[in-house]
Amino acid sequence: MSNAPKTGIIGGSGMLGRAIAHALLDRMVLPASDLWISNRSGSKAGFEQFPDVHVTTDNAQLCAACEVLILSVPPALAPGIGIHAPGKLVISVMAGMTIKELQALTGSDRVVRAMSSPAAQLGLAYSPWVASPAIDATDRDRVTNIFSACGATDKIADENHLDHFTAMTGPVPGFVAFYADCMIDYAVKAGIPPAIADRAIRQLFFSAGAMLAHSEASPADHVQQMIDYAGTTAAGLAAMRNSSISGAIAEGLDAAVEKARNIR
Repeated sequence: MSNAPKTGIIGGSGMLGRAIAHALLDRMVLPASDLWISNRSGSKAGFEQFPDVHVTTDNAQLCAACEVLILSVPPALAPGIGIHAPGKLVISVMAGMTIKELQALTGSDRVVRAMSSPAAQLGLAYSPWVASPAIDATDRDRVTNIFSACGATDKIADENHLDHFTAMTGPVPGFVAFYADCMIDYAVKAGIPPAIADRAIRQLFFSAGAMLAHSEASPADHVQQMIDYAGTTAAGLAAMRNSSISGAIAEGLDAAVEKARNIR
């Protein structure tokens, strides 16, 4: 068990907040007795196996008890969280809330703006983050420990890029599921039984993700290798390269980035 400070998650029973909480507990970043959760009902649902977790409906009580605060509520609800946290380390995983806005909201100058995803519960999220100038080396280590428990993480320099990551890596499985669904639909229309098509494509994406994650080759390298092999996949990739699919993907991501910047 690490010596992590007491940590509170405002919105800790929501999908993302709960995923981060379980990542911290399952990977023993901190003991259950040092984790506080606030929600609107006071329910411990989802944390039954961790009876020592503190659950409250009072954000101010959580704020007073904890040194690190993680904000995980819908951005539209952020103005109503009702905390005053000068001197606290505040980490936000709310889309669209800038560092400047977070500082005004919480009264803290030690603010980190991040993006993660519900894949955190499985230790599979990608969580980039950007820090205010007041964040010191100890804070950076704490933030890295938290998001390393959730999966992979990077400190980035440009706050504006957080909106791009919100669009690209936040919606798990999101865009990947859309592509998989298109492939399943193609198979079913070819007469393949839906259950078999579903199982085949799920396994394809599972294995492809694992290979990409563990290979030193870039995605572009994998594409080129398939094209150089000049087999059936090469024919499909050549047709896709000559289609409008790349532009359509970019349009979709642009729309998601725009929504991230105007979500409230």
